[in-house]
Amino acid sequence: MGRAGFGVAAGCAAATCAIAAVLVARRTAARARWRRAVALLREFEEGCATPPARLRQVVDAMVVEMHAGLASDGGSKLKMLLTFVDALPNGDEEGVYYAIDLGGTSFRVLRVEVGAGSENGNQKVEIHAIPEELMGTSEDLFNFVASTLKNFIEREDGKDEQKALGFTFSFPVRQNSVSSGSLIRWTKGFSVGDTVGKDVAQCLDEALARCGLNTRVTALVNDTVGTLALGHYYDEDTVAAVIIGDGTNACYVERTDAIIKCQGLLTNSGGMVVNMEWGNFWSSHLPRTPYDISLDDETQNRNDQGFEKMISAMYLGEIARLVLHRMAQESDVFGDDADSLSTPFILRYCHA
Repeated sequence: MGRAGFGVAAGCAAATCAIAAVLVARRTAARARWRRAVALLREFEEGCATPPARLRQVVDAMVVEMHAGLASDGGSKLKMLLTFVDALPNGDEEGVYYAIDLGGTSFRVLRVEVGAGSENGNQKVEIHAIPEELMGTSEDLFNFVASTLKNFIEREDGKDEQKALGFTFSFPVRQNSVSSGSLIRWTKGFSVGDTVGKDVAQCLDEALARCGLNTRVTALVNDTVGTLALGHYYDEDTVAAVIIGDGTNACYVERTDAIIKCQGLLTNSGGMVVNMEWGNFWSSHLPRTPYDISLDDETQNRNDQGFEKMISAMYLGEIARLVLHRMAQESDVFGDDADSLSTPFILRYCHA
């Protein structure tokens, strides 16, 4: 090999070594980034851990809050609201029923036929989004709901006869009877300013009258109570219901003599369904992470609905975004795509 050939060979060897060094350095850096990303995920997993001992502490704390909420209004994070529902369906019911289910930025109108010839219940359901411009006043909101129901009934029935209406309203309400109740506050990021304190059943009845529909609210319930009623319709041993959806809540059948804040309350069954409103539950034993704290700081109802913000669909996408955003900042595993993760609530849930 001549001197020139040796020089070329040496140059090629040096270039190869340089390329190899760059590739090794990149691979090492990539591994380091992935190790950091995995470490962050493990840290989050450990922060969310709920071993049996912790779960027992959470249960004990919730029981204490339940007793306090049954003893007095305002004495607990759990409102333990009376529903005035002291009897549940048992499967013997017959007839055609209409209902409205309002629990977020969309609502459902339903027609259900139960009884003879419809063992599993024949139903027709329509889902309607609520335009953002109609969330300004309660009159705008309920006028829209009423007109939608009117169109639905005219298509499904067409008869101008008075109809009973069930109204599922999935926000905290202090009920005065089984068919009336005042909104305590909005949750799940939903808000129509002038509705708090108003009787939502009356608001809907007035809107129904304005649109000329011969229908009135005969039952006002929370979605958890509706779920309990459905469960009891098929199985009379059902005594509790839990919702984990946009938000979260639970209800159950309580003995009337255990509801101390309403001593002397009498029912034919000796019991009443209690709406816990457990989305607002909080305990130091819950596995709260830095991401939960950041999420709470971003919301309009800071320091409220702590339990709901940890487990419900309205907020889980944002928890995931906060975790991914930190991974992007500290490990650069997402490259240029990481910029989109800086926008709060960009990861939205989808209705099934």
